[in-house]
Amino acid sequence: MSSTAPITMLNPDFPFPYDEYLAHQAGLGSIPENRHGTEVAVIGAGMSGLVAAYELMKLGLKPVIYESSRIGGRLRAGRPEGQAEPVADLGGMRFPRSGRSFFHYADKVGVQTCPFPNPLTPASGSTVIELGGKKHYAESIEQLPEFFKEVSSAWEEALQERSHFKEMQQAIRDRDLAEIKRLWNDLVPKFDDVSFSGYLATSKSFSSLPFEYREAFGQVGFGTGGWDTNFPDSFLEILRVVYVDADADQQRIIGGAQLVPERLWAHAPETLAHWPAGTSLASLHEGHPRGSVKSVKRRWNDDGSAGQIEITDYWGRTDCYPAVIATCQSWLLSARIDVDESLFSHKLWTAIERSHYMQSSKTFVVVDRPFWKDRDPETGHEIMSTTLTDRLTRGTYLLDNGPDKPALICLSYTWNDDALKWLPLDANERVRLMLHSLGKIYPGVDIASHIVGEPITVSWEDDPNFMGAFSDNLPGHYRYQERLYSHFMQDQHAPEHRGIFLAGDDVSWTGGWVDGAVTTGLNAVWGVLNQLGGSSHPENPGPGDRYAELGPIKLS
Repeated sequence: MSSTAPITMLNPDFPFPYDEYLAHQAGLGSIPENRHGTEVAVIGAGMSGLVAAYELMKLGLKPVIYESSRIGGRLRAGRPEGQAEPVADLGGMRFPRSGRSFFHYADKVGVQTCPFPNPLTPASGSTVIELGGKKHYAESIEQLPEFFKEVSSAWEEALQERSHFKEMQQAIRDRDLAEIKRLWNDLVPKFDDVSFSGYLATSKSFSSLPFEYREAFGQVGFGTGGWDTNFPDSFLEILRVVYVDADADQQRIIGGAQLVPERLWAHAPETLAHWPAGTSLASLHEGHPRGSVKSVKRRWNDDGSAGQIEITDYWGRTDCYPAVIATCQSWLLSARIDVDESLFSHKLWTAIERSHYMQSSKTFVVVDRPFWKDRDPETGHEIMSTTLTDRLTRGTYLLDNGPDKPALICLSYTWNDDALKWLPLDANERVRLMLHSLGKIYPGVDIASHIVGEPITVSWEDDPNFMGAFSDNLPGHYRYQERLYSHFMQDQHAPEHRGIFLAGDDVSWTGGWVDGAVTTGLNAVWGVLNQLGGSSHPENPGPGDRYAELGPIKLS
């Protein structure tokens, strides 16, 4: 009998059950006692780096974290100057319940969540879709014109036509790892060179309809909003999202997503090898991580063999480590940090350089109260709604913090070309143009009269510590991603390429999703464990122990 269990982020490229691995009472493994206290460098204090450091600490190692900016990485809070609340999530702000590896840590540190107000969900209250100057108000999808229902049906049919969609979701529910691999390995060679747009255009469902159906799907989409900024992507990237319900049942972290990494930094695990009870990452670092990394070099032994890896920070302090986990965005390893070329093979350097990053821009304003819930006396509609439009703003989200409390409006959330349109503009000019666009949709609503404090904005491609929002593979990039992801499996590497482990969401198969950051951090922990002579518990094999069975297909 098929399972009715919920969908989880059991990634089809490597369907290792990380949630079971993390929950197992045997833990992630052990290292020889003579290795206890060994320092391991971790570059980056985002979610991947903190998870890796936290688990290394539990194993009895001493993680040494380097961070160029602030704890949390792209789980970053924005607040108007002088105000504690409300908090704008400038990076990750929507967390699917299917991402159980992330929620393992979120639950551990006691954060609270509520449903994110995505379009056409109960949490949004109401949604307005405005295309070509035509406005449609709905409090459920049933209230939309038939055209949008036909677009939604065409998308569902297109998914099933050639991508084993229902079969894959059932295999994920059943945790049938062999079936997941069988289905996925059939699709990778077929779709590696196919773009999202190309898949839609050649599907039976969309090719039988006028172009305006594809156009509307791109501008509006279903779930989180429009999909057209993803149209140039490899279609495999889209399947990795929709198979695992990453675009459904998304949660918002009350108080801001930065609470998870901040609390993990200060959290003392219940079980620890070597370290005394009460030890945390914060206590191991005397409250502060090391500063930014200036260079990463290989030391060579007198006999010419590869020695330890030395890291020099911004202030010139140099320390040596038997192992390093690099969780920063991979472009920084060539563009911002002086990294010894011999640490990676030429093929891996090529994969790093060919990584494709999406641009992303958000602009928030704090308002005095959730005024959008007021009802128009003539229509009975909420006076403002979660908004999807073909105007400059594209996606507008309304974030309530309780009746009569200050609230947030994400005036605009954009990607790629749409995000680049905002890049040269300062925060006030962004808000002026956004209010102008929204004024065309809501002519009787004076949004500006409710704004308090200064706007909060970010363009991730303009941040020198990130240079983009997250990786997003283009057609033909599968081979590069497979090299990056498999890097933690180092037994076959040349000696000079061992000891440094890549992690982070851009190394994962699900760029932009925090679960990918968490799971690649766990991969790197397994790599360090293996290198330092440790091993997984026999009842709880780790990702490297099952790599031969579940690892990604290789393309010739």
